[in-house]
Amino acid sequence: MSVVRFGPILKRSFYDRETSEVARELLGKVVVHGPTAGMIVETEAYPGGDDLASHSARGLTERTRVIFGPPGHAYVYFIYGMYECLNVVVGAAGTPGCVLVRALEPVWGIETMRRRRPAARRLQDLTAGPGKLTLALGITRAQYGADLTRGSLVLRELAEPRAIEVDVTPRIGISQCAERPLRFAIRGNRFVSPAKF
Repeated sequence: MSVVRFGPILKRSFYDRETSEVARELLGKVVVHGPTAGMIVETEAYPGGDDLASHSARGLTERTRVIFGPPGHAYVYFIYGMYECLNVVVGAAGTPGCVLVRALEPVWGIETMRRRRPAARRLQDLTAGPGKLTLALGITRAQYGADLTRGSLVLRELAEPRAIEVDVTPRIGISQCAERPLRFAIRGNRFVSPAKF
């Protein structure tokens, strides 16, 4: 794998836009947490409002409060009693919206990721799924509400952005509003998650 250099941290204004627009444009950006980093290759948009698949559909709760706050923060939640998932809060404060980071291409700290995920036999298995990538990057609910524009968990540009083509499909693993084309993935990238969680 070639050495990957990072560009600037994404500004808050990047996140202060419509959910599906941010979800698409997060492809090719880099999640950096401590000594590990991965390029985003797959996302899903959860715009709130009438989107019953979104956690914000039940309204403001202790669990969802960060989704209703200012953009550019992390919404990390626990699912299936075993996985933690990283979401990025988007849109104006008071208007719920978030983007699930579904898969990353590992670009930094790969040996650390391998230690954290010893069951992953191939490089493409390390971060090809929302629960896998948080384990590999050491992201937990301790990062709930983290400001993604500063600190140990940030999203950055690549110093030399890659040209990509984007596939748009329905979201995976949901039962409500499942037909909406709100999943975005880099076409042909081997680190995109398999069809199931």
